[in-house]
Amino acid sequence: MEINNNSYRCAIVGGGVAGLSLAIQLADAGIEVIVFEKNTYPFHKVCGEYISMESWNFLLSLGLPLNDMNLPSITQLGVSSEKGFMLNAPLDLGGFGISRYTLDQELCLLAKAKGVVILENCKVLDVENENEHSSLITTTFGLYRAQIVCGSYGKYTPVFAKSSTESKKKNINYIGVKYHIKTDFPDNRIELHNYEDGYCGISKVDKETYCMCYLSTSDKLKQSENNIKQLEETVLHKNPFLKRIFLEAEFIFKEPIVISNISFHKKSAYANGIFLVGDAAGSITPLCGNGMSMGFRASFVLSRLLVSFFRTKTSKTALIEAYQDAWNNEFNFRIQTGYYLQSLFGKKTTTHLVLKTLDKFPAVTQKIIGLTHGKPF
Repeated sequence: MEINNNSYRCAIVGGGVAGLSLAIQLADAGIEVIVFEKNTYPFHKVCGEYISMESWNFLLSLGLPLNDMNLPSITQLGVSSEKGFMLNAPLDLGGFGISRYTLDQELCLLAKAKGVVILENCKVLDVENENEHSSLITTTFGLYRAQIVCGSYGKYTPVFAKSSTESKKKNINYIGVKYHIKTDFPDNRIELHNYEDGYCGISKVDKETYCMCYLSTSDKLKQSENNIKQLEETVLHKNPFLKRIFLEAEFIFKEPIVISNISFHKKSAYANGIFLVGDAAGSITPLCGNGMSMGFRASFVLSRLLVSFFRTKTSKTALIEAYQDAWNNEFNFRIQTGYYLQSLFGKKTTTHLVLKTLDKFPAVTQKIIGLTHGKPF
């Protein structure tokens, strides 16, 4: 296999929100970037599709015309228990809704307009570190070279990126399911509905539709004879709020979008010669708050370090240490908070008691919400 003529200063494996936003920032700084994306834009992804307002100004700075996109502003939160209790609370910072279908496509077009090379329907097969200054990337389109390789490939770690020291600890495997629906639901509200071993979120996105995305365990699916519809009817419908939505909504997709074998555990910001952003750096539980905003923020942190690296020609070792420190400072506490919150939810009695208690202490509720929303950047 011949090596392509072009070599790049930075190559990004995976064109999700973190990868595309990183590419745009580097292109704005005059750095040559190539993005490898195994799918073809636009496409749907399993995702809650709620973005904290912490990312609004950042996205505007990239060139995304958010003010012209008529996106819903989300300022209210509802969290329900399987026993039929609903906790209501304001979202002080709040967020907005946008589908990944729209967002990824807009970011892709913006990146291309700024000179980023994006290879769609291109799968990366291997990344080999030739030396401190060069990596060889094997793809279905051929061989490429880059000085720095970044990974934005999501929750699933490719074989070539798996570390021999990666944790062998057994984790609960989850499935994620997403629908787009039309239903009678407030535009300014996001709800999280709990049931045994899982929870489902619903909020408005663009094009007058609502995203309904839920998490359950692989074991629960097996108990439902690997039938999504049966899982919904026997498990999710036990939550009365969620049952009403399922029965009354108009489902836009003929079939739901499903991902499986998801586990939530801390990974690393750098592994096997690859700088990682978003879910690739550590699977972010939905209750961490705003996984997309965390991906955007990680790209912001890494882009500044990479620009400095290319301009000052500091050592790669110093770059690795600086990024790992910055990533831990930004996200460790937030992710640990999400893991703790996840242990309290998706349980019939525990969740009900937690919500009833929080309802009596609104200041505590606001504090917890604040832990899942970062500061604007």
